[in-house]
Amino acid sequence: MEQNIKVAVLDLYDGDANEGMRCIHELVHAWAAQKNLALTYEVFDVRQALETPDSSFDIYISSGGPGSPLDSNDTKWETAYFDWLESMEIWNSEHEKPKHVFFICHSFQLACKYYHVGTVCKRKSTAFGVFPVHPSTAGVSDPLFTGLNNPFYCVDSRDFQVIEPNDDIIEAMGATILAIEKDRPHVPYERAIMAMRFSPYFVGTQFHAEVDAAGMHLYLLQEDKKIIVTENHGIEKWQSMVDQVQDPEKIMLTYQTILPNFLNQAILDAAAQ
Repeated sequence: MEQNIKVAVLDLYDGDANEGMRCIHELVHAWAAQKNLALTYEVFDVRQALETPDSSFDIYISSGGPGSPLDSNDTKWETAYFDWLESMEIWNSEHEKPKHVFFICHSFQLACKYYHVGTVCKRKSTAFGVFPVHPSTAGVSDPLFTGLNNPFYCVDSRDFQVIEPNDDIIEAMGATILAIEKDRPHVPYERAIMAMRFSPYFVGTQFHAEVDAAGMHLYLLQEDKKIIVTENHGIEKWQSMVDQVQDPEKIMLTYQTILPNFLNQAILDAAAQ
């Protein structure tokens, strides 16, 4: 019998043009088709329409987005978002069939802020490009990263970061840091948290695990996008990204691995109930 699966996507892009929502849509639909699943897919505009999904979905993916995670304190949309997150926690504490949530970039920062697992702060400079990510000891054996190299590569685009992990809170939650930023011994800055498992069913990445290599390649080749990247980051950065998104062992492998691993685990748990 064909398995039915319901996926909710929380859109935090605030109406900004982006590649993230396209990537999530294409990845989830391709995965469902490959698994022969009957997919229900619904998007919720959190920041503009104050929309959040109810508990009828099996899987939740919360997107990246623009702006500062520090400036949304007590806004209506952040309050609604944190209320939704709390409702997911309550559901998982009261029901045998768990709800799985994946947090991307801005959503990851918000989740870290919600749980107080570290210091959310502005970076000294924007992180933009293709960078190595280093799994922690726990991350090496976590099913989220099964099939990846060590280090593996990601698309990173952010002005903010999570540093100074609160070990007491992380331990009390049963959370684990899964990956950290590349080591930069030449600069006096702490390595940022790049991925965390907040619970057995809630996990997130600071980077954009949803980015597809082919789409990013076409995006970078658009003349207006090339101008934006080169004006802000230099022609060398643009050329480096063009080269690296075509490497099958870098962005392509990350795209084919992390979110599919998350989705696969979610349907295994759903089928087991």
